[in-house]
Amino acid sequence: MTGPKRGRTAARRAVPHRLPLRGRLTLVTTVVFLVLGAGLLLLNWLSARQLIEDNRYLVVPAVETVPVQPVDPTAPDTTEAPSPTDPGLPDTSLPDPGLPDTGVPAAPLTPAEGFEDFQDQVLTQVLTRSLLLLLVFTSLAALLAWWAARRSLHRLTQVTAAARRISTGSTLDERLGLTGPHDEVRELGDTFDAMLDRLDRSFDAQRQFTAHASHELRTPLTLQRTALEIPLAQGRVPDDLKPALHRALDANARTERLIAALLTLARSESGTRSSHPVDLADTARNAAAELADEARDAQVRVTTKLAHAPVAGDPALLAQVAANLLANAVRHNHPGGTATLTTGTIGERTFLDVTNSGPVLEQRDIPGLFEPFRRGQGRTGNGLGLGLAVVRAITHSHDGTITATARPGGGITVHLDLPRRAEPRPPR
Repeated sequence: MTGPKRGRTAARRAVPHRLPLRGRLTLVTTVVFLVLGAGLLLLNWLSARQLIEDNRYLVVPAVETVPVQPVDPTAPDTTEAPSPTDPGLPDTSLPDPGLPDTGVPAAPLTPAEGFEDFQDQVLTQVLTRSLLLLLVFTSLAALLAWWAARRSLHRLTQVTAAARRISTGSTLDERLGLTGPHDEVRELGDTFDAMLDRLDRSFDAQRQFTAHASHELRTPLTLQRTALEIPLAQGRVPDDLKPALHRALDANARTERLIAALLTLARSESGTRSSHPVDLADTARNAAAELADEARDAQVRVTTKLAHAPVAGDPALLAQVAANLLANAVRHNHPGGTATLTTGTIGERTFLDVTNSGPVLEQRDIPGLFEPFRRGQGRTGNGLGLGLAVVRAITHSHDGTITATARPGGGITVHLDLPRRAEPRPPR
């Protein structure tokens, strides 16, 4: 991947909060409604203004022209000035005490000016009310769009949740089974179910093949081991051939361990297991006793901090988990190192922790240790690279989780978390 492209990808991933799909649909719908509503409001305002202007003659009467008579300057002025004391006329010599005295006589509005004032008031009120209505209906449109998007995408959320559960589990037996209209979301759900069916059949065939092949290989390996051990036990092998026969026996034993690990892995991944009450404290104690001699030879001090840890599961598989974790802690250690087993309960969960010293590991390399036939860098010994893979498969088949954390001074801490078994109530 090139530098600029990698930078763009990292920039897209760096966005902390992206608007969800229903939020984007709601935003787009609201913006479209707002733009169209604003356009409709503008057209209505212009139409109202045009209609008022076109019907102006209904409000302002037409001005009539009156002919002006010529005035004779030599004729006597017969117009009599009104008497200030005439009771039939108002006295204009004093200002009206009810009106403010501005010093300038108020000019009456002409019909055209009155019409303009009326037009401005009407259009202003129309615009104000239209804006308020647009705001109210835009809010309603946003709420309706959010509700419709959430209702339409609810089944898509179900698909996402199911995919997340399946990706973190160990079985593929869950199906969506979406109901409702036959739309694009229903088609997506049906396609997802069909894909899960094909994956389940493929993985089941792979597990069956591994189990059958491992089982069938046991017989010829047993015959080979017997054919090698009998001449050695009877002393009929020349001294120069004994090292070769011992190497063949070691290879045979290694192959048998590999087949046993593959059988355990296939059994744990098949999802078919018995369920019995098991105490992880007893399981860890038995594992420590079985590996005591190996730990003594490796000069690794094993300590235990075991509290009651009830679970429900397959006793043989859970015993394999404790044995594999402790064996990994002892074999990938250094002389004078330590390995600690801790069990207990926290709320509704039961845990088993295995902490060991050893070589320094990078946290980014830890997930690869749980892959089949993968080993950490710098690790030596006759391990098969299946121990932690078997542990992870068994843990997932028991609806548990497993995490590993690199220690700053070297070594790792493996945390196993399983559902706690409900304890029977004592009789009263």
